[in-house]
Amino acid sequence: MSRRLPPLNALRAFEAAARHLSFTRAAEELHVTQTAISHQIKALEERLGVRLFRRLPRGLLLTEEAQRFLPPIREAFDRIAAAAERLVAVGSSGTLTVSVLPSFASKWLVPRLGRFRAAHPDLDLRISASSQLVDFARDDVDVGIRMGRGVYPGLRVERLFGEALVPVCSPRLREGAHPLQRPEDLAHHVLLHDEDTSGWELWLELAGVSGISTRRGPIFTDSGMVVQAAAEGQGVALARRVLAAGDLAAGRLIQPFDVTIPHDLAYYLVCPEATADQPKIAAFRSWLLAESRAQAAAEDGTA
Repeated sequence: MSRRLPPLNALRAFEAAARHLSFTRAAEELHVTQTAISHQIKALEERLGVRLFRRLPRGLLLTEEAQRFLPPIREAFDRIAAAAERLVAVGSSGTLTVSVLPSFASKWLVPRLGRFRAAHPDLDLRISASSQLVDFARDDVDVGIRMGRGVYPGLRVERLFGEALVPVCSPRLREGAHPLQRPEDLAHHVLLHDEDTSGWELWLELAGVSGISTRRGPIFTDSGMVVQAAAEGQGVALARRVLAAGDLAAGRLIQPFDVTIPHDLAYYLVCPEATADQPKIAAFRSWLLAESRAQAAAEDGTA
């Protein structure tokens, strides 16, 4: 059933003029001219078939019809304003659900969340750690952080930073019967792998080392576990530099050799265009981009 409502602008003009009992002050509030207010009121009177104001030498007076008309109009505007405020509050506070790779969550995102909470105490994060691509139309997720090529049709995509593969190990492997000093010394140490076991083969070729089997050593299905195993001294990992950054900075890991392999994938923040500018999503995006710039600066040695 369709509603035959008077024009909203005319109702706003009437409510403001009735509240101030002045066309001039109503015009100032609504940022229009006094003539515009007068035209809106005249059009509304013609639409309703009644007079709403009596013009007096020093102001306005509401007619009896206007006095009956004003309370429900004012209540309607109050309810609209309250609904809008509630909607804005939901968009700027509450819970923000982030879908993120488990390895990136544990090794990069979670250690930084204290800074986000300090900056946005009214906004709670729900971290959904999953390697599955999120379906924003079906899943209860606001934003996603993914590693890929940045091609996500229908979504707003923002690049965070790139990635590279670097050898890392516990400082303890610099000592012992076979101290790790040259790439050739890897023959005496356990190689740690993630599911892409071809990385070590490529790295050894770039380092000019032959005769070391890349088929030996444990394989982990999560890249964060590879980093953790290396920090525990279980072997040498060819790790994603972003995931190892925290342990390298803390001294739990070292990078024994300078040879690195640039990764052809990067990390991206993705979310639906329709909700991308919600205050809570904008706040998280702004914070995350600032953290990613700090990460890039640290890698460049400019931090």
